[in-house]
Amino acid sequence: MSVFLAFSILESGWTGERIAVGEFSLGRLAGWETKAFHGRTSYSLVERDGILMLRAESRGTASGLWREIAVDLGKTPYLHWSWCVDNTLGRLDERSRSGDDYPARVYVIASGGLAFWRTRSLNYVWASHAKPGENWPNAFAGNRVQMLALRSGDPGRCQQERRNVRADLARYFGEDIRHIDALALMTDTDNSGRSAVAYYGDLWFSSE
Repeated sequence: MSVFLAFSILESGWTGERIAVGEFSLGRLAGWETKAFHGRTSYSLVERDGILMLRAESRGTASGLWREIAVDLGKTPYLHWSWCVDNTLGRLDERSRSGDDYPARVYVIASGGLAFWRTRSLNYVWASHAKPGENWPNAFAGNRVQMLALRSGDPGRCQQERRNVRADLARYFGEDIRHIDALALMTDTDNSGRSAVAYYGDLWFSSE
């Protein structure tokens, strides 16, 4: 947990349940595995504004960090994280395969197990062209993977996010999905052949 986060939780009298997913500010990458699609995006822990964050640099590559973790959204539906990008990718058509690139994205995945067609994934993305609040099915995976733009443009400034994942899954898939099985981070530019640098802060689920 970062120093400013620990202070804010203490000051607000935090009493709810909390599940740590990414503790980058503590220098921890245990439990995260690489999943490569096209080349390898570089991921490393670096200091930014006095806080350790996960730095991702993609140069025409697409690989992500994946962590299997079971989360009961009935108990801890809120996902918190911070992120920022050094640059965006211009006027891509992010609904097309050639434009399916993002300087930063956070996936939540509900596995269908052997019934793989039941797997659902919601991608919170920092878009280059789409406007915040826009939603669309992934160009490669179709309706099983939904994209939701939370940020667009505005490089250089880190942003804090808090999302009710259970409510978002219900809204974009029309189902009450109570459990997720994994979370992933990815900075990818393989389809456009461009480059991007992003930073990810700590991630955790909470009951409030």
